[in-house]
This record gives sequence, C-alpha cells and structure tokens, in this order.
Amino acid sequence: MATQTTVVKDSGSNGAISARKDDPVILDSQGGRTIVMESVVAKIAGLAVREVPGVHNLVPYGAGQAITSFARNIRGSDMRELGVHVEVGTIEAAVDVRIVAEYGACIPDIATSIRENVTARVGEMTGLRLKEINIEVVDLYFDEPERVSVATGRDLK
Repeated sequence: MATQTTVVKDSGSNGAISARKDDPVILDSQGGRTIVMESVVAKIAGLAVREVPGVHNLVPYGAGQAITSFARNIRGSDMRELGVHVEVGTIEAAVDVRIVAEYGACIPDIATSIRENVTARVGEMTGLRLKEINIEVVDLYFDEPERVSVATGRDLK
C-alpha cells in the first residue's frame, strides 16, 4: 500500500522534510527524493540509546510492542525500535524511550548521554532536529541476583 505525503519546502540546507504520523519522512534535494520511514528513525534512536553506558535494555511500549517483542524473540528477528516511540514533524522529531538502567549508574548522567547520542545519530543520519527526548526509567538491572535467606528473609551478602 502506498502512502501519500505532502512535501513542504524548507529553506534550510537540507531541502524539504515533511511527514504526518505513520508517514515516511521525505527529504527533497536537487538530485532526487529520499524517503525515510518513521520506523527507521525509531531504529536509529534505539541503537543510539543502547550505545550509552548504564543502559541495560529498552522496554516495549504498551501491549502492541510487547506482543511484537515476544513474536520477534521467537522468530529471532530485529527488535531495535522496540521501547522507542517517535513522532516526526516537518523538520523536527520527538522521541520517547523506556529503559532499564544498570544499578549503580547515575540516572541523570545516563539521561544526558542518551539525549546527546540520539540527537547526534538521528541528526547525522536523517537531518531531523530533535525537539525533545523523553526518557522513562522503568526498572533497574542488578548484575548478580539477590540472595535472600529463606529462614530470616535477610540479604546474605
């Protein structure tokens, strides 16, 4: 099924960029037209988040992404965009991510690094400016399992 997107001319050096929700991003230049699907922007952002030290994993958004994640785990297919929600405008984008942070890592530093890395990667690869990057830390990852005494219920460390 073909999607129809209106291209809006941009006076900036990148040419034109336009998209509505679920539509591709269209980059118009003198040499031709380049179409970047929203899912590609989400994958770029997802990979950029995973590059940040202190991020253990991304967490899927809602039931739809959770089911997709389960199905892709069974098939062994690509899940780079899960845990990332992207909204693309004419020349800007907004990114929401849900992460599991490693225990002991500084969450404000992780958030700053995520914003810097996602902004750089998405900008370099698509020309989009990121208006905002919202980060939801939903859990902590512990490197070793907690050992608790069955008799006392206390930590065995």
